Amino acid sequence: MAGKHYDEWQVGDAIAHDLHRTVTETDNLLFSTMTHNPQPLHLDAEAAKASEFGRILVNGTFTFALMVGLSVGDTTLGTLVANLGYDKVVMPKPVFIGDTMRAETEVVELRDSKSRPEAGLVTFRHRLIDQHGDVVCECLRTALLKRKAS
Repeated sequence: MAGKHYDEWQVGDAIAHDLHRTVTETDNLLFSTMTHNPQPLHLDAEAAKASEFGRILVNGTFTFALMVGLSVGDTTLGTLVANLGYDKVVMPKPVFIGDTMRAETEVVELRDSKSRPEAGLVTFRHRLIDQHGDVVCECLRTALLKRKAS
């Protein structure tokens, strides 16, 4: 198990996740069609070329999902009870096909669960960063994590 239990985290803990991922045309096409998102900026090369971006823009919900996915192995794999919410999601820069992403995570808050003494809440700040060092997505994720068995 790679994830950490609630009582193994401290506010300020930071991780630069080892997994990196280059976004492909197939990623963007499949995600957009599977989620029934017909936005021409994601699917129509000619429409995208005529936009201010000049090329296909990667679906933002894919970008968000990739950011969270890159973090799971180091944060909540095997210790998660449930994700309780995602807050303050921002996408300050666009993502394009061929961009290579990496993720960073910081623990910003810890709270004991009032209803589940065997678990606690961890709030993570996730950042997705492209090959140029630009933050392309950021959010806060609150996760209910198991405590380590005594």
